[in-house]
Amino acid sequence: MASVVTETAQKIFTPETLRSAAKQSKGCLVVPVRLRRAIKRYIKEQDDPHMRREVMRLSESFCEIKEVNLQLAATTSRELVEDPMKSMEGSKRWKIKSGYGDIGLEYKDRQTAAYIASRMPANYSACYRVLSEVRRRLPDFSPTKVLDFGAGTGSALWATREVWPQSLEKVNLVEPSQSMQRAGRSLIQGMKNLPIIHGYGSIEALTKKIKKSERKHDLVIASYVLGELPSLQDRITIVRQLWDLTQDVLVLVEPGTPHGSNIISQMRSHILWMEKRKCRKSMKANSKAGKDLVDLKSGAYIVAPCPHDGRCPLENSGKYCHFVQRLQRTSSQRVYKRSKGDPLRGFEDEKFSYIAFRRGQRPQKPWPLDGMTFETLKEQLAKRKPEDLVIDYEDFIKMQTEIVPYKEYDRAANDSDVEIDADDDEDEEENEEEEEERAHADLGGGWGRIIFSPVRRGKQVHMDVCRSVTRDGSEGSFEHVVMTKSKNPTLHHQARRSLWGDLWPF
Repeated sequence: MASVVTETAQKIFTPETLRSAAKQSKGCLVVPVRLRRAIKRYIKEQDDPHMRREVMRLSESFCEIKEVNLQLAATTSRELVEDPMKSMEGSKRWKIKSGYGDIGLEYKDRQTAAYIASRMPANYSACYRVLSEVRRRLPDFSPTKVLDFGAGTGSALWATREVWPQSLEKVNLVEPSQSMQRAGRSLIQGMKNLPIIHGYGSIEALTKKIKKSERKHDLVIASYVLGELPSLQDRITIVRQLWDLTQDVLVLVEPGTPHGSNIISQMRSHILWMEKRKCRKSMKANSKAGKDLVDLKSGAYIVAPCPHDGRCPLENSGKYCHFVQRLQRTSSQRVYKRSKGDPLRGFEDEKFSYIAFRRGQRPQKPWPLDGMTFETLKEQLAKRKPEDLVIDYEDFIKMQTEIVPYKEYDRAANDSDVEIDADDDEDEEENEEEEEERAHADLGGGWGRIIFSPVRRGKQVHMDVCRSVTRDGSEGSFEHVVMTKSKNPTLHHQARRSLWGDLWPF
């Protein structure tokens, strides 16, 4: 058991709160009843007998787009090397004329219905996982005004409303596909306590219709859309536009593929470089004016997943940063995504890459293990008393033969085929409010990220951790951590229960 050296460290973390704060991953996510019921109603209204064929065609189209994007990225990279002046001219384009997603896939009503039936639950689960972690890392953050770029059918809107059900007041959706806009409005039809929602076909249309003083949003989301942009220059242009519309937090989510992870890494580097350059210019201007002040609102730092703001340690390593969220498949997914022969499993794993920025300077916090010392297993065994080793066999037998009461299976909570009363929506919101977080990981540099799934080898736990090596979070490294029970039973116990995507204290 850990003993605390200083009172300040004792007030910050204990071995129990360490495990609670580090837990960021979620088990098998169940899509909310509201969303499953809306998806089923929408598909039923479409009444398309060839839905399964449309789902297969949609999947093939996604594969074709990935191949085209890979070729475009390679071509753009060669142009940037061969003709730097051309890249400088392209970087001045703050507004692109063509809409995104114009490389071969146009969403019409059939493709939209296939997307809702097959892909929307998985996209929702990834967005919900990311936004849930933002909420845990920023407990004081409650967005009232949200911008969803590439909104599609509203997966991010559903996830945002589940994570912050009480704070949302206004949501702006940017989606050029009219079919998807209609589908998104149909899915939220009849829902209670909705915020004010406006839809736009492009960022240009949004900026024209909104006053300059009202363009800033507390939260800006771009999920599963940057990969559809035809070139690196267009992605940088869009991300800079989104960052200009961000007042507090910007979240980017892409598929958990090497291509998606590469896009996130590029946008990460660009935003951090751009803000560091602005800070340097501001400091020079202040020094010339005889001022020695630092604007706390200037700059940017990473909320998640990176524990630092330095260069990504996975660059040129052959590995890529991504995570996974398991979700229980909805009835529409089980029907229309059925493969040849055997039926699909009852769950699927959605792999995703993401980044969450926040404006300002990274807060300076003490590291979670500061002032804490841990006893070795030998020291713990030496402190045991003889009476602690005595076993009451009667109590032991009673514990082994204790009958666990049968818990009735709740079909309403796990099957979207069941019609639910309107009151169930309110019950779910009440349960969410009752859920309390015992502890949260601060944004200092003392929390590393478990990048890949931990491996248990005998009494050892091996973990690959991305961590900060400086107190201010300016530099990071990728390390292989081995925890043994003999040296540190407390952290070994935590390591055995850690999952891919959890935090690790330093």
